[in-house]
Amino acid sequence: MNDLWIILIGILVAWSCSILGCFLVLRKMSMIGDAISHSVLPGIALAFLVSGTRDSFVMMMGAAAIGLVTVFLIQMFTNSGVQSDASIGVVFTALFAVGVVLVSTFTRQVDLDLDCVLYGEIAYAPWDTFMINGYNLGPRAVWGIGSSFLLNVLAVGLFYKQFKICSFDPALAAALGIPVALFHYLLMGLVSISTVASFESVGAILVVGMIIVPAATAYLLTESLGKMIGISMGVGAVSSIAGYYIAYLLDASIAGSMISVAGGIFFLVFLLSPKHGILSKKWARRKIVSEH
Repeated sequence: MNDLWIILIGILVAWSCSILGCFLVLRKMSMIGDAISHSVLPGIALAFLVSGTRDSFVMMMGAAAIGLVTVFLIQMFTNSGVQSDASIGVVFTALFAVGVVLVSTFTRQVDLDLDCVLYGEIAYAPWDTFMINGYNLGPRAVWGIGSSFLLNVLAVGLFYKQFKICSFDPALAAALGIPVALFHYLLMGLVSISTVASFESVGAILVVGMIIVPAATAYLLTESLGKMIGISMGVGAVSSIAGYYIAYLLDASIAGSMISVAGGIFFLVFLLSPKHGILSKKWARRKIVSEH
């Protein structure tokens, strides 16, 4: 049964992250998930210092708050003329360093396992169950990640047109009266929540990989945003299922195997994509030359 839970958790992470990843890829902000996953460390440390407890919900709230601060700072620096990639690099390294200082200074006597907090292992997720009145309702990760997935579906479903126009042409969106900044921060807030909800249970590698790789793969296969979201979710699900069984056969990291499969799919699409694939382009050029 644990095998099925692990696969389900992997699929939920893939779906939750890949929906938002499509918009991030279109906006050229793919690495924002990596920035959030590292910069939330001071939020975790401050949440512990204020509450005095290692309760997962308290930690998640502190991490989510700092995640939103990260997004705000990145956008502020970008609007001030700093390149977006430089803004992301400066903010997440600075906040991560502050978190390391807080943890090393104030929580030395406490078992605050940074490897667990930042690089949680999906294999252990089924053992952390959600209990109500003595009833086992399944892994806590399924409820947390599933909730963030439903929130993403609801938000994107309600404001699909606005997110689409803001991602492709912010100037047109502003001309149409769409509050571009509001939808930017709404998207970044969803990314922050999804990242924080996922990485404690499954690890930063899986979260960041599922935000970027399935969406980038789908980007090479279609020019329709709706199809891009569907393809990215499909790639994420296949990567989760195949990656788990590869990890089982090789006795390897489950998260690493899932993202390795996703990377392999991306590489194949990069070579063979009808429009963007390298081999497809060479074949088309040879065909044109032979015809003339």
